[in-house]
Amino acid sequence: QVGEKVNLVIPFQGKPRPVVTWYKDGVPLEDNTVGIRNSQVDTIIFIRSAERCHSGKYTMSVQIENTSDSADIHIQVVEKPGPPIAVHVTDIWGFNAALEWKPPKDDGNCEIIGYTIQKADKKTKEWFTVYDHNRRPSCTVSDLVMGNEYSFRVFSENICGLSDEPGISKNTAVITKTGLLYKPPPYKEKDMSSCPKFTAPLVDRSVIAGYSAAISCAVRGNPKPKIIWMKNRMIIGEDPKFLMQNNQGVLTLKIRKPSLFDGGRYSCRAINDHGEDEVECTLEVRGIPNPPAAHDPNNEHSVSGG
Repeated sequence: QVGEKVNLVIPFQGKPRPVVTWYKDGVPLEDNTVGIRNSQVDTIIFIRSAERCHSGKYTMSVQIENTSDSADIHIQVVEKPGPPIAVHVTDIWGFNAALEWKPPKDDGNCEIIGYTIQKADKKTKEWFTVYDHNRRPSCTVSDLVMGNEYSFRVFSENICGLSDEPGISKNTAVITKTGLLYKPPPYKEKDMSSCPKFTAPLVDRSVIAGYSAAISCAVRGNPKPKIIWMKNRMIIGEDPKFLMQNNQGVLTLKIRKPSLFDGGRYSCRAINDHGEDEVECTLEVRGIPNPPAAHDPNNEHSVSGG
C-alpha cells in the first residue's frame, strides 16, 4: 500500500562475482527514492515509503562476461479508491427506490471489487447500510417507509478497503401514498408453446407369444399433448392386456403375454392445441418354436423341427 516500506532481498550465485544491473520497465533504474545495495551473494531493493509511481516491472540482471540471468519483480502500489460519482435516484415506486452511479475516477491503482450503499431519512439523519459488496453500479433499495424522505450515499471498495469519502445522491426519494398506485410494466412471457413432435420413433419388433413385450417412443410439445395408442387404426381402450405409460414424454405401451392375434400395425398419436404428430411400427408375434426332435442313434445327422 502507499506509504509502506519495500525491502526485497534477491540471492544469486556465480563465479567470478557477477555484475548486478537493475531496470524498471525495460530501462536502467535511475530513481533516487529506490535504494539498491549489492553484496557478493545477494542484492537488495529498498523503498522507504512507496508511492503509486513506484509501480511497475523491476528486472534484476546478473552478468559474468557474456553470460547473464535475470528475474522480474512486479510491484503494484495501491491505496483506497476515490468515491463513486454521479450517485442519483433514477426511479421511485411503492416503497422502493432505484439508484445508479458511476465508478470512481480514481480506483486506487487496482480493481474495484464492490460498493457499500447506505440510506438515511431526513428525520433521524442516521445512516444505515443497505448493501455491502454490491458488484454492480446500481441497486434497488426496498422497505422504505411511507411519508419519509431518503438520502443515499455509496462507498467504493478495493482490496485496501472502502473509500474515505462516499458519493452522495444528488436527489432524494420521497415515499408518498401515490407510490402505491405504481403499476410496473407487465412482464411479457416468451411463448414456449409448440405442436407435438416425436423425437424418437416406434421401431418394428418381433416377439415370442406368451412373453410380455413393450414398444416405446418419445414426444415433446407444449402444452402437454394428449396421447392416443392404436392397433390397426383402432383406438386401444381400457384393455387389461395393455398398459400405457408416459414418463416425461417417453411413451411406452406394454403388452401382457401377447398372442398371435396381438400382432399388427401399432401407432401412437400426440395431439395438442397447436397440432398433432404420429408414429407407427409393425409388431410381429411368433409362435414358440417346436422342441428338438429326439436323437436317432442310427443317424448322426438328426434334424430338429423349426
